Amino acid sequence: MPVPSDFPHPWLPDQGDGTYLNPVLHADYSDPDVIRVGAEYWMTASSFTATPGLPLLRSTDLVNWELVGHALRQVPHPSYGVVRPGCGVWAPSLREHAGRFWIFFPMPDEGIYATVADHPAGPWEEPWLVQAAVGWIDPCPFWDDDGTAWLFHAYANSRAGKRDRLHVRPMSPDGRRLLGEGVEIVHAPHHPYLEGPKLHKRDGWYYVMAPGGGVPTGWQVAYRSRRITGPYEEKIVLARGTTAINGPHQGAFVDTPAGEWWFLHFQDVGPFGRITHLQPVVWPSGDDWPRVGFLPASDAVGEPVAGAPNALLRPGGPRLAPPTTDEFAAERLGPQWQWQANHDPAWADLSSRPGWLRLAARPVHPEKLELTPHLLSQKFPARRFAVETLVEVAGSVCAGLVVTAGASSACLAVVAGPAGRLLRLRIDNRTVFETPVPEGALRLRVAVEPDGGCRFAHAAATGDVVDLPGRFTAREGGWMGAKVGLFADGVSGHADFDCFRFESDSTPTS
Repeated sequence: MPVPSDFPHPWLPDQGDGTYLNPVLHADYSDPDVIRVGAEYWMTASSFTATPGLPLLRSTDLVNWELVGHALRQVPHPSYGVVRPGCGVWAPSLREHAGRFWIFFPMPDEGIYATVADHPAGPWEEPWLVQAAVGWIDPCPFWDDDGTAWLFHAYANSRAGKRDRLHVRPMSPDGRRLLGEGVEIVHAPHHPYLEGPKLHKRDGWYYVMAPGGGVPTGWQVAYRSRRITGPYEEKIVLARGTTAINGPHQGAFVDTPAGEWWFLHFQDVGPFGRITHLQPVVWPSGDDWPRVGFLPASDAVGEPVAGAPNALLRPGGPRLAPPTTDEFAAERLGPQWQWQANHDPAWADLSSRPGWLRLAARPVHPEKLELTPHLLSQKFPARRFAVETLVEVAGSVCAGLVVTAGASSACLAVVAGPAGRLLRLRIDNRTVFETPVPEGALRLRVAVEPDGGCRFAHAAATGDVVDLPGRFTAREGGWMGAKVGLFADGVSGHADFDCFRFESDSTPTS
């Protein structure tokens, strides 16, 4: 939905004049894959153990993105009733074939799964297991002109003991099963941690685009062959070069209706997750290798750009971004919200008190708050922002704001019990501040700084903001950036939240 003009979004890449700034998504949409459907572009991304999973975003210009929904209601395995850091749904591929839309995704401890829909907005079928396997990751399906189907994939070194190989296997045209062992098409020790293969066919060439070198410092490699099973030749087509954009890592090549090409990839920025950049691509005649980003004088390896003109942008057009603020006035939660693991829909109640979100008290993880399935959270949306909520509690409840960050967390909560009410700030399960507070609603706030520092504050419903001592530094973990959200801990009672509002500086930091 368009961002209201009177409420600035924490990060908007569209400059309003036909140009954009990178990143085009300043949020943790890791391992993005994108396809064009007519004049629209659709994206999905990794979701690990969070549910709903496999987000679906839509754009008409590759810069302004709206979050439409998710392809997965739950992670398709019974072990994900608990949080399993670093596991779950890894890098997916989104493709169109035979008038339908397909997402293939890996779960590195369980195997390769797939789901299908008649439209990218869904509904999506319940996923099926294409192949049980341990350590197979980043599957990409491909249906060739002769009707044959293939599945490309890489390996997770942590599970398979391989980190520099790509494999292709024959697949049934209905995408339900594999038909044989296939062949290893790449073994490249000089590109360690080779992963994320995406196949394209162009002018008789099969191109496999894959990142190598690891997430923080790697590069993009293109492989090409006249035969789908190889042999393949290689070329590095995008590297950090002289820019400040580390990586650049896994992503998607996509064309426009006018025949232009673009590359969307992620950049790992620690606690802020894996944010999405957009790079121009050209295919020089007589060369047949893609050139990505700004090319240096050597004309050998592309460099990522900070931003550029984009002919798809409409100067002065509506600026879009995934939602952040939620006033809890609708019948369901906004699509930005996720639980930490497989969830019960009854955990969120928007009908008992219209205009408020009610969370029933449930016991949190006794040692690590971040391992609690029923934390309701969303991605960090910018490098600098603040969040406020208004909370009322009933019964013996501890409820409020939470920041989860890898293997750590911090929370500011109202604690209600027989002896009265307290405001309590805990960092990594250690109480750093506590004070009595009166009955009634209390306003809670957290401000996030560009280095990941989080500072908490509170106020009465109409009072001034009071900063609290203690500073929590958000960190990444389990392949994910930090999140901010809400929780209610206890064995009885509930907490009501009136809103969840984001604020930002007028000039957000990229």
